[in-house]
Amino acid sequence: MNIDPVPIAADLIAIPSVNPMGRKVDGPEYLEKRVTDYLERFAQRLGLDYLRQPISPGRDNLIVTLPGERDPIAGGQLLLLEAHQDTVPVEGMTIPPWTPTIRDGRLYGRGSCDIKGGLAVLLAVLARLAEESSAGRPTLVIAATVNEEYGFTGARGLAQLWNDIRPGVLPRPPDAVVVTEPTSLNLVVAHRGVVRWRIRTTGHAAHSSLPEQGDNAIYRMGPILWALRRYQTDVVPTLGEHPLCGRPTLSAGTIRGGISVNTVPDECVLEIDRRLLPGDDPQAAYDEVVEWLTRQAFDPGHVIHEPPFMSSPGLTDALNGKLARRLAQTVEETRGGAARIHGVSYGTDAAAFGHQVPTVVFGPGSIDQAHTVDEWTPIAELETACEILCRFTREFGA
Repeated sequence: MNIDPVPIAADLIAIPSVNPMGRKVDGPEYLEKRVTDYLERFAQRLGLDYLRQPISPGRDNLIVTLPGERDPIAGGQLLLLEAHQDTVPVEGMTIPPWTPTIRDGRLYGRGSCDIKGGLAVLLAVLARLAEESSAGRPTLVIAATVNEEYGFTGARGLAQLWNDIRPGVLPRPPDAVVVTEPTSLNLVVAHRGVVRWRIRTTGHAAHSSLPEQGDNAIYRMGPILWALRRYQTDVVPTLGEHPLCGRPTLSAGTIRGGISVNTVPDECVLEIDRRLLPGDDPQAAYDEVVEWLTRQAFDPGHVIHEPPFMSSPGLTDALNGKLARRLAQTVEETRGGAARIHGVSYGTDAAAFGHQVPTVVFGPGSIDQAHTVDEWTPIAELETACEILCRFTREFGA
């Protein structure tokens, strides 16, 4: 049966799975549980073995196995296709976020591009191949992970699962991983990593009519901002360059302080985003910035660097060249025209796998439409991606 990924994508879009991104979880639209329930029912209808892997409350990975011709423990090939279940929030959207709409060859809705479209492709691939003979085909594992948008904890939990080496849906590390983020059906073999943390300055509250009786925490943050700007302009450009991903970056993203305009603020909080080159150590990058700011002689009693709340290495291209060329050939044979093999500045779940297993990023839709106010993905790319990954999986075990 030629299972169509578009209705599946529409089903997924209609199920909110918003990542709270550090906010309080106070509405039914938050977290991935309802999408996981849908995925579980999908696996049950196909009669396949699956594992619901708890990562945190209300957030479970769903991992489904389609057996191949030979058991992976006995020498058979094992291919993992992965996508995440969560989306970014919907504030500011100009379309109904959870009403999937087809118009002008596009599927609109939150997650249509990033990445419920890609997840739907994986489910359609699974359903199509489940109806075929396993002769010559590898064991296929479809993994739908949680919390990609704010921590990659689902992907790291998945990698830990196969490192535990135990019988079940993922009995050993896969021979290759394809992560279906939006790449316009091109191949991403390298991307930057990231480390994010908060800098907190403290002071002493007072009435704004008597500011001399207080200690303004916002003023204390001012010199730190200027110092970070100097670090960004003077230090970061000296930290190397990757031929596919360019240079690292540092950005001050948010700042919050004070409770009212007529109160001297006793606290100010700044969030830092430091993008890393493939191979860079996130903790070392964090330590370097903290040490550099400490040398600027800011009062250590009033400046607190919190531990990173998000940390992920980049995707290295050291292991995945053969995999990328093989998939690019399948893309070319399926749709015609060469697939671009390149690097990008953003991060994905692939970083959790790529240091150990050949891993590439490939999927329908463009990153330019991800997180947008009218998010959409081309329907034709959903269908083509499904054909490409079906063909690639069939031929992977050869």
